[in-house]
Amino acid sequence: MSRIAYVNGQYVPHSDAAVHVEDRGFQFADGVYEVCEVRNGFIVDLTRHLDRLDRSLRELRMASPMGRAALTFVLREVLRRNRVRNGIFYLQVTRGVARRDHYFPAETTPPTLTITAKSTDPSVAARKYANGIKVITVPENRWDRVDIKTVGLLPNVLAKQQAKDAGAQDAIFIDAAGNVMEGASSNVWIVDADGVLVTRPAEHGILRGITRTTAMDVADKLGLRYVEREFSVEEMMSAREVFFTSATGICVPIIEVDGKPIANGHPGGVSQDIRDAFFEVAEKTAI
Repeated sequence: MSRIAYVNGQYVPHSDAAVHVEDRGFQFADGVYEVCEVRNGFIVDLTRHLDRLDRSLRELRMASPMGRAALTFVLREVLRRNRVRNGIFYLQVTRGVARRDHYFPAETTPPTLTITAKSTDPSVAARKYANGIKVITVPENRWDRVDIKTVGLLPNVLAKQQAKDAGAQDAIFIDAAGNVMEGASSNVWIVDADGVLVTRPAEHGILRGITRTTAMDVADKLGLRYVEREFSVEEMMSAREVFFTSATGICVPIIEVDGKPIANGHPGGVSQDIRDAFFEVAEKTAI
């Protein structure tokens, strides 16, 4: 079956989906996005994803392409037309098409909305992450507003490629003081020496991940203590467990950082417990 994409009011074959050469997302990375998991015919944490999309649009003074009810209808239709029961959708909004100029275009310029969806096999991810992943650390070199989920991801791309070149699967950004920021496409957690879950506060310097927020709900359900505070690379290296949270990986154990093992070099039980309970706690919206 040919995949279907949504582009500015039309459902088109994925291979024919296109935007104008002067779209500001293409010219300036002047756009925002969301990625959301679909599991067993349900969209996971849709409300929180759309709340964050609204915030990103407000922070960039960008118009919303449509109301939430209409957007939810389109998202469901894209998923239905692609027959996705397990997979993801990718939603992107840009400031629209206008003559190339750094200033904002006229307020009447309609935003560009594109949505794609694809099926994935959950068992593949489960096998992929069962033994944990290896990561490297890289110096923080991104702009100051990473709390906005923009499409300007070149530093993240370079960090991911640097990790791949080093034989690792991902990268973690480290600030100038030697503290852990976040992964190239994820939030970072540790289980400290006292068994407490720790993740960096999301008020500044990292994205407030939706999966990160739901993981806190999961921790509450499981009776796990967690705190939001800064932690250093040294504390991470001596932690009982280290793991990522993200919409596409949910809860991914990290067994090695910069060539050095974390704890005994194997996934820990806390990350597995969170992963096992995650979909019992997360919001599920039927397609």
